[in-house]
Amino acid sequence: MNEGELFYAGEDNRPDVQGMRPGARQGRAGQEVRARPQPRPGEVDTIGANNLWFSPDEYLGRIASVRNRMVDQGLSALIVTDPANVYYLTGYNAWSFYTPQLLFVPAAGPLTLFLRDMDARGAAHTSWLPPEDIVGYPERYVQRPHIHPFDWVAFALRQRWEVARASSSPVGVEMDSHFFSPRAFRSLVNGVPEWRLVDSFELVNWIRAIKSPSEVALMRNAAEVTTESMNAALGTIGVGIAQNEVAAEIAAAQARGRGSSWGDYPAIVPLLPTGESADTPHLSWTDRKFIDDESVSIELAGVHRRYHVPLARTAVVGKPKQELIRLEGVVAEALSAVLEVAAPEVATAELARTWNRVLALAGLEKPSRLGYSIGIGYPPDWGERTISIRTEDDQFLEAGMTFHLICGMWMNGYGYELSESILITDTGCDTFTAFPRELIRV
Repeated sequence: MNEGELFYAGEDNRPDVQGMRPGARQGRAGQEVRARPQPRPGEVDTIGANNLWFSPDEYLGRIASVRNRMVDQGLSALIVTDPANVYYLTGYNAWSFYTPQLLFVPAAGPLTLFLRDMDARGAAHTSWLPPEDIVGYPERYVQRPHIHPFDWVAFALRQRWEVARASSSPVGVEMDSHFFSPRAFRSLVNGVPEWRLVDSFELVNWIRAIKSPSEVALMRNAAEVTTESMNAALGTIGVGIAQNEVAAEIAAAQARGRGSSWGDYPAIVPLLPTGESADTPHLSWTDRKFIDDESVSIELAGVHRRYHVPLARTAVVGKPKQELIRLEGVVAEALSAVLEVAAPEVATAELARTWNRVLALAGLEKPSRLGYSIGIGYPPDWGERTISIRTEDDQFLEAGMTFHLICGMWMNGYGYELSESILITDTGCDTFTAFPRELIRV
């Protein structure tokens, strides 16, 4: 028994494995892939295809948009490794991204998802891809010092007749993907020397920036989870309560959700900078207990079907310090001014300038960006890594864009966080939640 058979005993002669195995006799699989048209989502009899979260036309529209942008960037093919982008195009969703995997998007024809052999069935359970386009690499390639899974994938692409077809123009790769390592890149360079690999510059991420009505509906579900999670945090914080107890209640609410708006796992854990440590963001929790007259910045997200709606509020146990009361008023005023300005055809830089003007009048400044695009998220980030709201960016807002406006003021020895997740509408913007924009006394 070889290592692959440890996970698929008796199925090692499957065409999608045997025909693709490096060193195997070249069969008809590659010719069939080359001749087949783009499969239509929902047309194969698999668990994933029978339970699509979006319509077949929406998935096909996403693929068409990607291919149009590939033409604009002069790409003959695209290699997708960001799990959020794989999910966006195929629906595949599992905690398998810690091992190398990629979605190969040619200029025309079927997409191919390469992933660890033990995860291939998971792709059939959650994606719309037909089984012949889900290819598992052998277990012996996982976490080895001298070989890499993409060594195998490179040869499998050659056997599927994809290398020559994509050699006429550059092939795009997601150079800034969290899960695309230097070793992975080197394996593709060495394995497919015919290709000129170039940065795709977040090609799929930019298409994701404008949400469809179906996506917005999922984010509204996520917002219900957000509300439940923030209420759980505020209902637990108190003198003598440990931070980890608050985190536990948040995590329970994030998973439970509310009604049909069940909770998915978040890309970022709850963040709870407390007291003097609130002068910096991105701190999680310890067993430290809350004391009288101490503030805590709570940043969390509700998640539904991988769509995130983050939210931050600052709470105080007892009596707030005067400097927090001052920040409370200025930040609320500045955020309200930004929300008034946000609308289609307004530049993101104008939102940042509006924010900066209100702060400047109060003698304050915020060096970091005001916000960023959100939507689908996988660890370690719920941002889309495209649009940032700051004076250096000149992206114009469009209806369907969604952002997290993070009004964090990290001072010397104290801090104040207030944030909103927003949707750009045809006439302005909406917030996904309805929490008061004030310092919350608990």
